[in-house]
Amino acid sequence: MKITALCLTALVSASHAFAPSTPSSASSSARALSTESTSDVPLLQIKEKVPCFGAAPFIGDNDVFFGENYWDKLTMEYGSAETGQYLRAAELKHGRAAMLAVVGFALQKLGVTFDKISPHEYLSVTQNVKFADLAAMGPLQAVQAVPLEGYAQVFAAIAAVEIYELTHRDGEIKRDESVAPGLQPGGLTGDLGWNPLDIKITEDRRLKEIQNGRAAMFAICAWVAAEAVPGSVPLPLPW
Repeated sequence: MKITALCLTALVSASHAFAPSTPSSASSSARALSTESTSDVPLLQIKEKVPCFGAAPFIGDNDVFFGENYWDKLTMEYGSAETGQYLRAAELKHGRAAMLAVVGFALQKLGVTFDKISPHEYLSVTQNVKFADLAAMGPLQAVQAVPLEGYAQVFAAIAAVEIYELTHRDGEIKRDESVAPGLQPGGLTGDLGWNPLDIKITEDRRLKEIQNGRAAMFAICAWVAAEAVPGSVPLPLPW
């Protein structure tokens, strides 16, 4: 009987542990902390939603976009509004690279190659690589045929641009700061201040650049897939 009573007591205790709890003084205290403040306990801070620039209406009039849950986690739970600014700068740079890739891929497929416009016959004299040789290839094969030294030059040019953004603010290098401007919260924006045509930068132009970059990222992925695996993209292409 004693064993049976102990078992029943354990079952009742276990079932109580999984039963819905009723509001207690502890939860009331927690709610009080969110509205009141004492000298010992600060107010509980709830982060506001960080808007995502470039989020277009998906359903109705609200700005709903794919990946919104991840955006909220990265900007509200794991990071801050400065995290969102960095993510937008990264998207902007990836979009610009994709737009350049789309233009290069299309020109190669349409036959507008450097062997017809360059005064030099060779891409690399030391490696004996001619522009005409690359023109006879597809885009993927031409990319693979570029010598390692060529990619080193591309990497050096990109690194120079990134280092410039890391070390400069408002067009001036910052020497007396312990942390580089680009490594500070919100330091990287993708805006290098290079505008030789003096184009007026508006919100509409910024939005169009992001949207064109997104379209270019999809396009280059589809084109590379179609080139590597013929028939993998069931869409008509212009070549």
